[in-house]
Amino acid sequence: MKTNFQRTNHFLILTLGAVLIGFAPIFVKWSMLSSSAISFYRMLLAIPFLFLLNLKLNKKFKFTVNDSKTIFFAALASLAFTTDLTLWHYSMNITSVSNATIIVNSSPVFVAILGYIFFREKLSRSFVVSFLITYIGILGLIYFSNNYATGRIVGDILCLIAAFFYGVYLLIIAKLGKENSLNIIFYTTLFCCLFSIIPMFIQGGNMIPSTSFEWINLLLLAVLCQFGGQYLITHGIGKISASEGSVGLLMQPITATILAAFIFGEILNITQIIFVFVALFGIYLARINLTRNQQKQT
Repeated sequence: MKTNFQRTNHFLILTLGAVLIGFAPIFVKWSMLSSSAISFYRMLLAIPFLFLLNLKLNKKFKFTVNDSKTIFFAALASLAFTTDLTLWHYSMNITSVSNATIIVNSSPVFVAILGYIFFREKLSRSFVVSFLITYIGILGLIYFSNNYATGRIVGDILCLIAAFFYGVYLLIIAKLGKENSLNIIFYTTLFCCLFSIIPMFIQGGNMIPSTSFEWINLLLLAVLCQFGGQYLITHGIGKISASEGSVGLLMQPITATILAAFIFGEILNITQIIFVFVALFGIYLARINLTRNQQKQT
């Protein structure tokens, strides 16, 4: 009984984290900064809260890793994550929130493919099924979306590229399983902040928030999504089953889609809704397959 109660709590914690990250595209669309500047402030403003959490949990400010190589791999993962975020943030200027979020969340498919290429991790039949279902849903969503009708499919293509880089990030992070999760979050946040500086200057435009609304918007993005959402998911995902975790994580694209419909009027038609559910089901299957493979390896 107690075990079931604890699993339920961890499931709810993970789901809450996914819901919080689902707010990210809303804050991104509200921002007037460039896509890389948004990434920079998202990371920068989250760092002080990570220090405070480390002090609360570990009674120290310093983030100490078990292996010096962790820093290198965290930096490598962060480079991929920065690329993912910059492309994803930019894509939301030219495609819908639902398209952007659902396509980026297809990253577990890329994780499995990259794992096969670089680490010879076996691709199961269930993965092939999840791959086909996911991309039938995504291609249908792209084809029947209003963005495709007006020739603005480039945003969806950028999301696919972003999903690839997010997959690279997840694959590298998965290899750091022996490290404390809070340490990994801190170093990836720090490196992402640093890696965002150069593209921020290249993109130009507004680089410093000019209004109190902009500062509040970026602070909410950093605290709720980067700090709160990431930590809650990391805390909960290792303590529940693969299927439970996969269901909980689906709340991220679902939350983003619902919020976009109410806030920005991005109402989906019946055909789009059908393909959304097809894509989400494929992503669910891909995440189960990925999580089970990772559990077997550990």
